[in-house]
Amino acid sequence: MKYYVIVNPTSGRGLGGRSIEQIESSLSDYGLDFTLVQTERVWHAAELAEGAVREGYDVIVCASGDGTVNEAINGIMAARKDGFNHAAFTVLGIGTGNDFAGGTGIPTNLNDGLKALKENKRKKIDLGLVKGGDYPDGRYFGNGIGVGFDAAVGNEAIKVRWTRGLPAYLIGVIKTVFLYYNPAQVEIVLDDKETIKQVSLMISVMNGRRMGGGFQMAPESQPDDGLFDLCIAETASRDAFSASSPISSAGLKPASPK
Repeated sequence: MKYYVIVNPTSGRGLGGRSIEQIESSLSDYGLDFTLVQTERVWHAAELAEGAVREGYDVIVCASGDGTVNEAINGIMAARKDGFNHAAFTVLGIGTGNDFAGGTGIPTNLNDGLKALKENKRKKIDLGLVKGGDYPDGRYFGNGIGVGFDAAVGNEAIKVRWTRGLPAYLIGVIKTVFLYYNPAQVEIVLDDKETIKQVSLMISVMNGRRMGGGFQMAPESQPDDGLFDLCIAETASRDAFSASSPISSAGLKPASPK
């Protein structure tokens, strides 16, 4: 079995680069046949993952944060469109949020992730496909997508250079609540059957359970149940940031695309 390890050296405020020696040492000790490469630019992980699948690698391993993980997923799916359906995918959590791992049952720290890689346990999960904007042909996601406040928080969290994980996103929340507190009127159509029209500060479509390094957007979500969980926050004040109109995971659950 051949492993292709994609490392983003800038992930986790440089933790990716600092972890390469440990990754190589552990995989060698486990006796695994692996190739390790580093990303060099935006979307490079997608290109590397697609090429590795086409070359016959059995497992694509992404040692990075959630952005690079998403790129790798899209590269794998590009290869699958041409019939290359054999490769598995996993993550070594060294990023800022590690939400894909946390939401799909993969260990969120490097040591446990390496041990899980050795154990070679597998399961199938759902993926989503979103189209529009910069991606008219679609872009896949494994954990979730957000519109509004949570997307703005993510942009602010990236700017925090001295910490990572949940603390970085909490700082992003504090900064964003003073910048993005005037939500828009939206119309949401569910499965072409039900329409919601309301002011919405945030709309999150979840396959996993969490975003922002640990915010439980859909705590009851299951990434392999064939469904998405929809979470909507109508409004919030700068004095007390709390969602006033959530739709829980036990409520509306539109079917996910396969």
